[in-house]
Amino acid sequence: MQQPQDPQNQPELTATMNEAGENKSTEPAVEIMPSLEQLLKKAELDAAEHHDAWLRAKADTENIRKRAQVDIANAHKYAVENFSTELLAVMDSLEAALAVENATVENFKNGMELTLKQLAAAFNRFNIKVIEPVGAKFDPHQHQAMCAIDSDLAPNTVVQVMQKGYMLNDRVIRPALVTVSKAKES
Repeated sequence: MQQPQDPQNQPELTATMNEAGENKSTEPAVEIMPSLEQLLKKAELDAAEHHDAWLRAKADTENIRKRAQVDIANAHKYAVENFSTELLAVMDSLEAALAVENATVENFKNGMELTLKQLAAAFNRFNIKVIEPVGAKFDPHQHQAMCAIDSDLAPNTVVQVMQKGYMLNDRVIRPALVTVSKAKES
């Protein structure tokens, strides 16, 4: 008696048709599976390729990081180069004024005014602005109160500027030293 065969364990039969449409023969189709050695060799080659790509990506990342550090260091080192170049003209004017032998007070005054204009122009080019707080409400972000005095102005109003303050773009680089009004005592 024949035992029923498990259909999963049966070899697949292939039939080819001849010209008349009849089955010519039935032969088992054999799938050729790669050997374990071939699979291992392929996996090792793939692993080596991926490792190489990873090493290259890691090296590229490290090079980019180092390049960025150098760029940042240079930016810090040479950030004031353009501003320094503008100040050289002011320095030249001051040295020229001191080099004059028999200058009068009026000549010195005129020279100082021209030098001040050069400096103001340099400040303007680099967006350095003077803080003008007289008559304004005291702002602790822009002003530093040195003292408070009785005044007819509203309390906490800037009465006098002892030293000008300066802003670079929107950042205070030196607060103005000011005198503020205080509330009158009753």
